[in-house]
Amino acid sequence: MLKQSLNYKLLQKLSPQQIQLMKLIQLPTQAFEERLKQEIEENPALDTGKDESDSIDDDLSNEYDDDTGNEKIEAEDINIDEYLSDDEIPNYKTQANNYSADDEEKNVPYAAGTSFHQSLKNQLNTIRLDEEEKAIAEFLVGSIDDSGYIRREIIDLVDDLAFTANIFTTEEKVISVLKKAVHTLDPIGVGARDLKECLIIQLKAKEPNKNRSLAIEILNTAFDHFVKKHYKKLQEKFNISEEELKEINLEISKLNPKPGSSYAGNNKIAEQIVPDFSIKIIDGELDLTLNSRNAPELHVSREYNNMLKGYQESNVKTKSQKDAVFFIKQKLDAAKWFIDAIKQRQQTLLVTMNTIMHYQYEYFLTGDERKLKPMILKDIADKINMDVSTVSRVANSKYVSTPYGTKLIKIFFSESMKNDQGEDVSTKQIKKILETVISKENKKKPLTDEKLAAILKEKGYPIARRTVAKYREQLDLPVARLRKEI
Repeated sequence: MLKQSLNYKLLQKLSPQQIQLMKLIQLPTQAFEERLKQEIEENPALDTGKDESDSIDDDLSNEYDDDTGNEKIEAEDINIDEYLSDDEIPNYKTQANNYSADDEEKNVPYAAGTSFHQSLKNQLNTIRLDEEEKAIAEFLVGSIDDSGYIRREIIDLVDDLAFTANIFTTEEKVISVLKKAVHTLDPIGVGARDLKECLIIQLKAKEPNKNRSLAIEILNTAFDHFVKKHYKKLQEKFNISEEELKEINLEISKLNPKPGSSYAGNNKIAEQIVPDFSIKIIDGELDLTLNSRNAPELHVSREYNNMLKGYQESNVKTKSQKDAVFFIKQKLDAAKWFIDAIKQRQQTLLVTMNTIMHYQYEYFLTGDERKLKPMILKDIADKINMDVSTVSRVANSKYVSTPYGTKLIKIFFSESMKNDQGEDVSTKQIKKILETVISKENKKKPLTDEKLAAILKEKGYPIARRTVAKYREQLDLPVARLRKEI
């Protein structure tokens, strides 16, 4: 049975314009420049360069009506006078006039060269191989990753050779070509299937001596003991002194565990970070600027304004003219809103970054990470009266150029912990102290996490052993046993 009822609901919806503004805020500088170019290409009502009009009105009106739904707007319903008013034709400079003619612009040059895999293939031409061996060798070279390893099982490579290259061979044949050809390529060690094989290949390529021969034997028969740094067991097994083991360890430490990454011409796609903000120290004070050097000046096209004038002055209004006016109205609305959105974006970015800069004032003046104050997204959001999600969009994808390098903004945020005096200190400060303590430890007897926790407690930071372990892992530092040296 059908039944009618009346319900009240309280809903909060974002308009398409608000959603697009959030997307613009999230874009870093290069992506924002691309978005500008795309909008200029798609909307003929947007124009770049200097406008003929000198009147600039920052109070931009949004002509969109969110409640119209699918209601059709006729050309007669459009108030053309609103569009012909100078006050309604905004001109907003997305460029910042904070660069002088003598500002130094540093560009990173990009070097072209032969790729890593192409270099390996070129070297195969210098090795005497029959047609089948060369095809297998080229396939193996194509299977090498950027670190220089072949990670796949030989049986899988045999299957791929049959299916993709129509080469029917055996595991023995593939291993033979691997050792005969691929393992002789430069840099030495490429084509290895694991770290153990990679190190042994490099040792065998060197001029033989007692230490290198013993190093090969240790890697072949006691690799696990060596990796886990069980030096006492190695001395007993091979009947060598601590000094001899130290020399062997030094010999192995000179080898390259990732031969592929050392290739000078290994030219991946070069990515240059373009900072969104720049902080400089001028006369002892911090100066913040927004990077908008490559963004053009935007204004509403005068041609579209003239089209509306022509329609208004016309005595006979045809259907095609009415359709044209409706199209022009849509494009003008989109252009005005887009310019307004850019203005809001720039203001939001500057306000947010300016607040972050003053919150971390001591750090930006000195560059000392120990002076970073505990700061979370809500701290900044409360100061600028914006939502936490807006601050997050600014922090997660933007970079700032400082006198101490280009930094991702989100690294300035950290949780707080209490020291023994009850003061809030940044976890980054504790990590920096932990890193310093580990760097100065006796490598013959490295400090355990428990001892590190005790040292931090003595320095006024009472934290648990498991917290020390977590911070150590975040700093990419191994456990005490793996930090041990002879």
